[in-house]
Amino acid sequence: MTELDEHDRPEPPLAADETTTLLGFLDFHRATLEWKYRGLDRAGAAVTVGVSPMTLGGLLAHLAHVEDTWFSYRLHGQDRQAPWHTVDWSTDPDRDWHCAAGQTPEQLLELWRGAVTRSRSLVGQALADGGLDQPTRRSLPDGRTPSLRWVVLHMIEEYARHNGHADLLREAVDGDTGE
Repeated sequence: MTELDEHDRPEPPLAADETTTLLGFLDFHRATLEWKYRGLDRAGAAVTVGVSPMTLGGLLAHLAHVEDTWFSYRLHGQDRQAPWHTVDWSTDPDRDWHCAAGQTPEQLLELWRGAVTRSRSLVGQALADGGLDQPTRRSLPDGRTPSLRWVVLHMIEEYARHNGHADLLREAVDGDTGE
């Protein structure tokens, strides 16, 4: 049974196989972002720190896009998911970051949760079809093809880095601190 900490985050297992450990840390970091976003209103989701235009709403939208890009588009070779499939990335390369401005906190949370749910399902399918060593179906722009193991580790790194941003942003909203 998965233990939850005081912020409803699943504790990564202390002793498990590689796949369970990696996915445990990814889910922990996903839950950390959700904790930092929990309870925000529109104004809170739009707070910035210093000169950076980064917001908690933008972080949530960005990570929804990253989830879909790595697990749906790259790993499984699927078409881009809505709402990303209609973006002209050549004219708007940061659309995932600033699209949050026109959405409610609830809409952003729904967008992100939908991406996470799809990702979990797609990772489960990939693990059943070949495990962590299998390559993505779409290569990187430079032609290299990462393994599922690399993608999961990259996602842990992506969340860990952005959760540090979320800490600062949430503290600027209402003084809430922690990890």
